[in-house]
Amino acid sequence: MKIFRFVFFFTVTMALFILLDNPYKGIPPLGKLLSPHQGYLQNAEKDSLTLPEQITLEGIQSEVTIQFDELLIPHISAQNEEDLYFAQGYVTAYHRLWQMEMQLYKTAGRISELLGADFLDFDKQQRRKGLLYGAYNTLEELQKVPQLYGYLEAYTRGVNSYISSLDPGNYPIEYKLLNYAPEPWTTFKCALLLTEMADQLSRGEADLENTNALKLWGEDTFNLLYPEDYPDVDPVIPAGTSFDFKPVELKDPGILFPLDFTKPVIDKPHPGNGSNSFIVNGNKTRDGSVYLANEPDLGLNLPSIWYLVHLITPDQNVMGATLPGTPFVVIGFNDSIAWGMTNAKRDLVDWYNIEFKNDKREEYRYDNKWLKTQKIVERFKVKDGDPQFDTIVYTHYGPVTYDRNFPLSDEKELNLAMRWTAHDPSIEHLALYKLNKAKNFHDFLEAGSYFTGPPQNISFASVAGNIGIQITGKFPVKWERQGKFLMDGSDSRQEWKTMMPYEHIYRTFNPAQNFASSANQHPGDSLYPYYDYDYNFEYYRNRRINDRLKVLNNIDEKDMMKLQHDNFNYIAFESLPMMLDSLDSASLTPLEAGYYESLKEWDYFNDPDRVEPSMFETWWDILYELTWDEIDSIEVSLLKPNTYNTIHLYKNHPDLSFFDIISTPQVENSTGLFRKSFTQAVETLEKWKDDNGGDLAWYKFKNTTIDHLLRIEPFSVSKIRIGGNHSIVNAATEDHGPSWRMVVKLTKEGIQAWGVYPGSQSGNPGNPTYAHMIENWANGNYHQLKFSRNLDQEDIKYEITLNRQSK
Repeated sequence: MKIFRFVFFFTVTMALFILLDNPYKGIPPLGKLLSPHQGYLQNAEKDSLTLPEQITLEGIQSEVTIQFDELLIPHISAQNEEDLYFAQGYVTAYHRLWQMEMQLYKTAGRISELLGADFLDFDKQQRRKGLLYGAYNTLEELQKVPQLYGYLEAYTRGVNSYISSLDPGNYPIEYKLLNYAPEPWTTFKCALLLTEMADQLSRGEADLENTNALKLWGEDTFNLLYPEDYPDVDPVIPAGTSFDFKPVELKDPGILFPLDFTKPVIDKPHPGNGSNSFIVNGNKTRDGSVYLANEPDLGLNLPSIWYLVHLITPDQNVMGATLPGTPFVVIGFNDSIAWGMTNAKRDLVDWYNIEFKNDKREEYRYDNKWLKTQKIVERFKVKDGDPQFDTIVYTHYGPVTYDRNFPLSDEKELNLAMRWTAHDPSIEHLALYKLNKAKNFHDFLEAGSYFTGPPQNISFASVAGNIGIQITGKFPVKWERQGKFLMDGSDSRQEWKTMMPYEHIYRTFNPAQNFASSANQHPGDSLYPYYDYDYNFEYYRNRRINDRLKVLNNIDEKDMMKLQHDNFNYIAFESLPMMLDSLDSASLTPLEAGYYESLKEWDYFNDPDRVEPSMFETWWDILYELTWDEIDSIEVSLLKPNTYNTIHLYKNHPDLSFFDIISTPQVENSTGLFRKSFTQAVETLEKWKDDNGGDLAWYKFKNTTIDHLLRIEPFSVSKIRIGGNHSIVNAATEDHGPSWRMVVKLTKEGIQAWGVYPGSQSGNPGNPTYAHMIENWANGNYHQLKFSRNLDQEDIKYEITLNRQSK
């Protein structure tokens, strides 16, 4: 129905402008789109699965059986692993081909090929980040492991086998709308997909913003606004954990950082990218079982980020969430263990100021010598336009991202090279493969040794009753504050010297508290002998999870699910009493008094039908913007202090000069800020009520929307009835949140698992199951996952067989 709605609107709007057989300004030819043989009607599916029961293919060695349950999860049974991953590639492409390809057009900087010159700057930015460079390095490393690389080749053959079965009539509808055809899949694309995840999860940094702030305000003010540590951060590895190793020693060379004002133009990863994971052992559960819960908080899109599979061979039985475009299960469970992942916050990108010898940029200074550069000329195809070119200079640090062709400053030319661990050769696919087959904590640790990025807190639970966490990744050993500011690329003392030995990474096994959790907070406390820094640690979700786990006992799967959906607003809990106490209630208007009384009675839960969350979140957002209005008025790029420190400053420095509102003649302190922002919040909320029917229910006000990747309204779902928000365990914001929820129960007798995600296995808007899990996802209803080598007949909705083609 969504396809019909879209095409009706699309046709009526464009019919006056388009000749049926010709595209117009990027719009596909309607003759093709409306054709009964090639057009949109071919994408309207009556049945949820349209594959034939018997499929004969080249490229497999033996028969493969694929059973689909009611969620359309494929349970793939093969006699060998090459056939297994071939079938995984085939069926993933059947459900998600356009998504697989489109996400890599974005990563590779090729969007202007499809959408025109308006996206050329974005594409240049993608190339200048070195994503292709990193993926090629990874591909070379993968080729050194023939067995593993063979599995990537098998997956690739499976994808291409499905692509070769298509004709223009049954291309996914997005190809028809954008008027292009799918390309062959490659093993390089499998590597590039994990580079895309690194771009989302490990590229965040604030080096240049920190440099600007230090130059503007000096060290004392900088440290006041952007402190590194707080006493109650409740880290991933339980506080007080000792570390039995001799750390790599690295002395601070005592250098001065180059302080140049900059205006960064590269987009930051979404600040909400993160996750929750928590595990409890049998001492806290109702029946002695071990439980693991995990939810990656990422962008909410259709098709969904994740695709569920069950992979079975005679010596393997693994199920969980995969990334469409590469083999293996990323988050899931097998017969022996379960594992989950959350992003491990760490500063892994540093910027180096490069001094070229001359305008030719063929050499750059490094101590008392000149090193050679390498130049790569990037070619960009542009839809309805001529090809464009961009020359990127590479140093031994990495690409010179900012230069005269991609400027940072209006005052002088700056050449900044990007040093990022994601540019280095890596082999995360081997880590995933070994996780899929791990039997115990030892195997789990071995798998983690190959997971160099993006760094993850990987949680562990086993049928033997054990729990643990390891923080995997490739971490440079840094002296204190190294990489926190712009560094001098001509000074070798400022370069990374070595990486942390894998044996020195954070880990905990069967902690005394009987549980462990990670939610993107600080990894450890001051006992850890290495320097940890990130500009964007989490301070709230982790504390709420641990607060609950400390008091919960007799836990079962319902408790784990309930905690994943917890809507307690820790920010409001720690700030709202102070904000309300600052108001003179006698001076409030009757309208303001009504809001005041509502907030006084609120229990701090952002439940979907409550109105108080809309009131608080509006007040807080206005207060925060007024507090840091000075930063908005400064032309150079700066970060605003985080929420946790902002509240700390209200409580401990109420007369801070930053609290003065620059647009008013009087001088405000925190009390004045609270009063003015409260008045503005009431006005904002009253206007919203006038414009939207008068209902301030939180889910309507927040308007969580799961957009199709092309932002096509009929292919998207909005006004989803879900609570939560950023920094709440149920981290559903307007466009970000829990992209996959999983709860696993492990006993010596076996494994049970439940899961749900905001979308559907099928990526086709014309499929009757499209987006069908969203309501259950929002309401906290989970689907029990069918984890058996042999499904019961009543659990099989469809069954297909891949047969080997005879020669």
